Amino acid sequence: MQLIHVDEAIAVCVKPVGISAEAGGLPDLLAETLGGQIYPVHRLDQAVGGVMVYARQAKAAAALSRAMQAGQLTKQYAAAVHGHPRPPEGRWEDLLWKDSRKNKVYVVSRPRKGVKPAALAYRVLAEDGDSSLVWVQLFTGRSHQIRVQFASRGHPLLGDHKYGSRDKRASPALWSCRLSFPHPVSGKRMCFFYPPEGENWERFPPEDRLPGSGYPFT
Repeated sequence: MQLIHVDEAIAVCVKPVGISAEAGGLPDLLAETLGGQIYPVHRLDQAVGGVMVYARQAKAAAALSRAMQAGQLTKQYAAAVHGHPRPPEGRWEDLLWKDSRKNKVYVVSRPRKGVKPAALAYRVLAEDGDSSLVWVQLFTGRSHQIRVQFASRGHPLLGDHKYGSRDKRASPALWSCRLSFPHPVSGKRMCFFYPPEGENWERFPPEDRLPGSGYPFT
């Protein structure tokens, strides 16, 4: 765990791959390091690493939750996928249904009980052989959303065996790169970035893991 920013209201850190973002995992590590109560306000799959924010006060947690519901907390990711998505940038909207027993999400064609809409935008940053590095912005925060939306179009994430990857990587190549939100006390817009790291990203040079001269999305 690496701390990026700490003040009396929030803690922004880099979650390691393999550590739970919920109670018993990263919140406990933060509490041991910083003291006091830690309040989770958003999720990240255990197999995924990257930037997260936690509240250190109940009021701050409530304010961040309101910001997230209002679409003011924006999350952008790097993903390494099989194949080359075409067109190289766009927006995808799907209906997703989660089978809780299998802990797996499916794209479905019609609304029904438990089905939720999902939307994201993407841009291909680099291509290497039979894989691509993609920058993704979520507009909804559905379970396994990026993983299943890419897999349903024939582009599973490298290492994502649950959704069709057959390579030997141990975890999905997905990383929470950029997090932006209004500070829960001051209201000032905060923005934090940390590039992907680890074996999933070694095929792409460090300069390719950045969105270039400006962020693809705002």
